[in-house]
Amino acid sequence: MYIPTANRKLICQALFKDGVLVAKKDYNAPRHPEINVPNLEVIKAMQSLTSRGFVKTQFSWQYYYYIITDEGLAYLREYLNLPQDVVPSTFKKVVRAPAPSRFGDRPEREDRGGFRRDNEGYRRRNFDENRKEGAGEGFRPEFRGGFGRGRPQQQQE
Repeated sequence: MYIPTANRKLICQALFKDGVLVAKKDYNAPRHPEINVPNLEVIKAMQSLTSRGFVKTQFSWQYYYYIITDEGLAYLREYLNLPQDVVPSTFKKVVRAPAPSRFGDRPEREDRGGFRRDNEGYRRRNFDENRKEGAGEGFRPEFRGGFGRGRPQQQQE
């Protein structure tokens, strides 16, 4: 597809600026939302760069996601006549301030010296050596067959 040189340069500049480009799969859209170029031209220009290995394409939920590769970075630098020190914004390291303490001015916990459980004795609180655990002497469960999904219940006459 023929794409005017001015439009191709705008597409390449937008791709190089961020390192990524997103285009909705709408071939009839009059303009791309971020670039003042028809959406079809953006998709076809990116398709051309993908076939040459300069861009990686990911398609999801009716959107094309284009990510520039290292070879594409070198190609666009040459195509747009940019110096080597200029890089896309996704390649720049972001310096963040250290995260504030989550607990404010709360002092640090002192070392307690090993593993400690707060619930060590809760099961054997009133343990008696003579007391038996489990069901009592008179407990005799009775299982009658035929209930649930087993064999049908017998009719009593």
